[in-house]
Amino acid sequence: MKKMDVIEAISTRRSIRKFTGEPISDSELDIILRAGFQSPSAHNRQPWEFIVIKDKSRFEALAKVHKYAQMTLQAGACIIVCGNTDIQELTGFLIEDCSASIQNILLASHGIGLGAVWVGLYPITEHTNNISNMFSLPGNIIPVGMVVIGRKGEEKDKADRFNVDKVHYETW
Repeated sequence: MKKMDVIEAISTRRSIRKFTGEPISDSELDIILRAGFQSPSAHNRQPWEFIVIKDKSRFEALAKVHKYAQMTLQAGACIIVCGNTDIQELTGFLIEDCSASIQNILLASHGIGLGAVWVGLYPITEHTNNISNMFSLPGNIIPVGMVVIGRKGEEKDKADRFNVDKVHYETW
C-alpha cells in the first residue's frame, strides 16, 4: 500500500467524485478511521462518531436524498462523521472537531492512494434530518458531513491555492 509524506498529501489532495466501484478493504478502512480518531478536538473531548457504509443499497438511498451525493453510486465506502452533543455541548466546537476529523479522513484516504470527497450535511436541516432518519440516529447525535471514498475513476492536477493577499501579519 502506497503511503506519502504529509506535506505532499496536503499539497496534492483533490476532491475525487468519480470512482471505479471497487470495494475498499477492511485494512484500508482501518487506516482511514484511525486517522479520523487522531484529530485534535476542543478540550480533547473527541465527540465524533462514525457510521461506515459499504452496502450498495445504502449508497442508492443516500444518492436519492442528497443531490450532491450521486458519486456514492460508484463508491467503495462512505463514512458519515457525526458529533455527539453529550460529549461536546458547544455546537461550534463540535463542528470544528468533526471537521478536523473529516480532514484527517480525506488526507489518509489520499495518502494510501484512494480518492475521496467531503459531502456537507450540517447545517442544512434537510440533510441532517434525512441522515438522522435513514440511520436511526439518537437525538444527541448530529450528522456533520460524509466522506465518500473509492478507487479513483479520475485524476486531477495539483492546485496551488496559496494567496498572499489573504495573509496578514500581526494585524489586519
